[in-house]
Amino acid sequence: MEVILKEDVADLGFRGEVVKVADGYARNFLLPRKMAMQATAANKAIIDQMKAAAAKRSASEKAVAEALSAQLEPLVLSFTRKSGEGGHLFGSVTSADIAAELAAQGHEVDRRKIQLGDPLKSVGEFKVAIRLHREVTARVTVKVQAEVTEEDKVAAANAAASESAAEPETADEPAAEEATTE
Repeated sequence: MEVILKEDVADLGFRGEVVKVADGYARNFLLPRKMAMQATAANKAIIDQMKAAAAKRSASEKAVAEALSAQLEPLVLSFTRKSGEGGHLFGSVTSADIAAELAAQGHEVDRRKIQLGDPLKSVGEFKVAIRLHREVTARVTVKVQAEVTEEDKVAAANAAASESAAEPETADEPAAEEATTE
C-alpha cells in the first residue's frame, strides 16, 4: 500500500514523502496514529499544498532549533550518583534524567530527542547529542560524579587530621636535635 507520510518516521521517510509499506503496517500503525494517509490522487494534490506549508514550517522550526542549540551547547549538566569501586554507578543516568535537568534549567527538550545509546553507568564526563531538528544537533556536556558518603567524609577528615598532626612533629624534631647538640 502506498501512503503519504504526515510526520517523519524513523527508518521509513520524512514528512510529505510517498512510500510503499505493508498493508498491515499502514492499517494498524501509521493510519490510526495519523502519521500517514492513503496515497490517492486527491490526497496527493493536498500533499503538494502541505509540502509548501511544511517547507515554511520546517525553516522556522530549524531557526528555533538553532537558537536552542546555541543555548544548550555551553551547558554542563552535573549528576551525583552512588557508585562502587572503579567508578561504576549503582544506578544510571538516563535520557529522562537529562531532560528533567534541562527542564530545571529552563530548557524544555523531549527525552526522545536525547540520543543516548545506553544509560550512563560510570563516573566521568560525557558529550550527549540532542537532535533538535533533522538538520540540527546540539551537544551537551554531562558530568557524572560519585556521591560522597558519611564514611568517606569521616575518612577524609581523619586523613587530614593525621597529616596536620604529623607536620608539626617533624618541625619540632630538628629543633629538639639542635637543642641537644648545643
